[in-house]
Amino acid sequence: MKKLVEVSRPDRRPVIFISNFDVFVDLPGSLKGANLSRNFEVIDEVLQQAIDGDVKEIEELCSVVARKLLDRHEYADRTEVLMRSQFMVKRETPISKTSCHEVVSVHARAVARRTFRSPIVRKSIGAEVMGMTACPCAQNIMKERAQYVLEDLKVDKETISKFFDEVPMATHNQRGRGFLCIETDDDQHVKLETIIDILKESMSAPIFELLKRGDESYVVLSAHKNPRFVEDCVREMAKKVLAEFHDLSGDALVTIKQTNEESIHQHDAYAERQATIAELFVELNGEIQ
Repeated sequence: MKKLVEVSRPDRRPVIFISNFDVFVDLPGSLKGANLSRNFEVIDEVLQQAIDGDVKEIEELCSVVARKLLDRHEYADRTEVLMRSQFMVKRETPISKTSCHEVVSVHARAVARRTFRSPIVRKSIGAEVMGMTACPCAQNIMKERAQYVLEDLKVDKETISKFFDEVPMATHNQRGRGFLCIETDDDQHVKLETIIDILKESMSAPIFELLKRGDESYVVLSAHKNPRFVEDCVREMAKKVLAEFHDLSGDALVTIKQTNEESIHQHDAYAERQATIAELFVELNGEIQ
């Protein structure tokens, strides 16, 4: 079902999400069918709670819906809620400070399982962000060629080195799609804004809807000074997750995906990693700055 979700924030304008919900309720073999109208009733009830300020995060919204679905479907042992939303982020270009907007895809999920006591709920929040990557391999090829040309022109090595520090070589670049999702117990909190920031900072450079000449120069230069393979983006996200969410429990599950839409190939490049916070810490502990 499609819904307009309004989540209130203290002392700030509410956040509006255009959202699609997928709702699942386990049905025991002894029953012919589920009471589907209860699903609509629960979502509308919880959405009103969000408007009233009782629910402040979209993953919490999914969690509350999943719990209430267990209450309304007394025959079910498990419920699941998936929420896919479009979130508008206001941004400012790096040089001209021009205001623009960006649409971010947001994903939230909650699974509730009935127990003899209170239900066990796991929830997750994630986002997909567009960015730009520059290929390190092609850049090294172009750098070698430029070095031969400069040496033939009798430019000394120190000047050549200074030149390369200031002017990165050409390379092919591509639009990257980064995805980061973190699953936790119901009592833990992950900020959506932090996830979005991690995604933006893990590629070669961010991209913008509107760019003046100075902004365009800055973005292109930044990307070429920070070339990254698709695997590099995943590694960078993993490091930043550990740095930003070090207070999460070790069983928090992190899903990282990066797709680079290649410009000089007919295929795309893809990398992913799924691991708990504890597993990432063991893998990257020696690399954390």
